[in-house]
Amino acid sequence: MTARFNAIGLVVSDMAASVTFYRRLGFAFPEGAGQAPHAEAELPGGIRLLLDTEESVRSFTPGWEPPAGGGRHSLALLCDTPAEVDALYAELTGAGCRGERAPWDAFWGQRYAVVNDPDGHGVDLFAPLAAAQ
Repeated sequence: MTARFNAIGLVVSDMAASVTFYRRLGFAFPEGAGQAPHAEAELPGGIRLLLDTEESVRSFTPGWEPPAGGGRHSLALLCDTPAEVDALYAELTGAGCRGERAPWDAFWGQRYAVVNDPDGHGVDLFAPLAAAQ
């Protein structure tokens, strides 16, 4: 038997806000997902993004409390061009999302930016700088 990577799960405090945020990034959550305690969006390649409310996690994990702190993980989304990184960052921050790091040309050869979802999970936006040519 071999275990296979299948899903990324995030615990969220406001399902509606989180579904709205991730839909802006192209994640296809089903209708009504913003009102559910658990929501899933399938990603290319069959991987899924799973969202669970804090209340639902508490219901099946007695004594669970959200971890303190943050910044220990992020989701990374590949954009087609450096200009798309800039445009998506501007769209998200313009819609009220918190920008953690404005777009910059990273020394490793990518245009990079970081925004936070409604719960402070980092979402990295990047594109190869070579795509600008």
